[in-house]
Amino acid sequence: MNTLRGLALLLMLLLAAGECHAAGLIVGIVAPQNGNLAPIGAQIIAGASAKVQQDGDTIVTIDETCAENSGAAIADALINAKVQVAVGFLCSETLEGALPKLKDANIPAITVSVRSRILMEDALKNGWPLYRLAPADGAEAEKIIDVILREWAAAPIALIEDGTIHGRELTEAIRNALEEKGLKPVFTDTYRPGQEQQVALVRRLRKAGATKVFVGGDRSDVAVIARDAAAEKIHLDILGGDAMRAADQPLALADGVLAVALPDYAARPEAKAVVDAFRARSVEPEGYVLPAYAAVEIATKAASDAGADDRPIAQHIGGTAFETVIGKVAFNAGHELADNPYRLLQWQAGSFVPANTPIE
Repeated sequence: MNTLRGLALLLMLLLAAGECHAAGLIVGIVAPQNGNLAPIGAQIIAGASAKVQQDGDTIVTIDETCAENSGAAIADALINAKVQVAVGFLCSETLEGALPKLKDANIPAITVSVRSRILMEDALKNGWPLYRLAPADGAEAEKIIDVILREWAAAPIALIEDGTIHGRELTEAIRNALEEKGLKPVFTDTYRPGQEQQVALVRRLRKAGATKVFVGGDRSDVAVIARDAAAEKIHLDILGGDAMRAADQPLALADGVLAVALPDYAARPEAKAVVDAFRARSVEPEGYVLPAYAAVEIATKAASDAGADDRPIAQHIGGTAFETVIGKVAFNAGHELADNPYRLLQWQAGSFVPANTPIE
């Protein structure tokens, strides 16, 4: 986020924090307001507060420190403010301490960020009212595996990764799943990231006979690999993960490179009016802005439904399909997104677009 965008979001944060409205629903927005995480917290508060203000409801913003054992105090602040539903929650440390108290107060929590499977397992076991608007750990690998099995199963496949924890674990999960299905890669390797050229790597890929390559690494490394393969006249279909959603520098990405990544919600037709409204106020709807807006949309609809039959709001979040700014959202019995949000995208003319045609 550049400085101007950060200041614009911070301004909205301050306005939201100091403004309340007399209305039936009181929404708690839990997000960092200080320190290194403040710009991300500003995205959450900007998105959530915009929807609350639009509806004329009441906003209660709570600073999230993400420190160990900080969750109980945050839950107390939400309860004392008579919040009926809480959204945001950037950090698992907050939820671990807050959820037991939120359960007792019957306050559902919708996180836009926390992906821990262990936390959700604990929530289900203990009856904590947690719903996850972010993808769970493993969702990225699941979608990549699906894409490879569906589109590349008959081709010679290579799996390479950059040696980082995420790159290694992601690629290993893919490799294990493929081999369980009887699909063994013709080439696997750990490459050295951050290099100005990867000619030796692409030549090894050619020698192994690989034509399809998954890269568990950063966008900049993928750009170098794609460039060097083209220069060596080696045809490679290259697929990356969600790390591909990064700045297109220092080397521009070649058209045709694929990624399994979260889509650009701001480009969705149903988001246009909201996106235009944010941009009119010099707030770029990036990062968590639109997911946080969607979280309040869900909370508002669930609260409305709860008011009609006097059942708790949490009971109206699960099992209901919500039309939101990021598309249709539903939660399964495990309080996770019913549909994997990752999509197969292709880089074309400066942006990732849906890859709607089969991979040749």
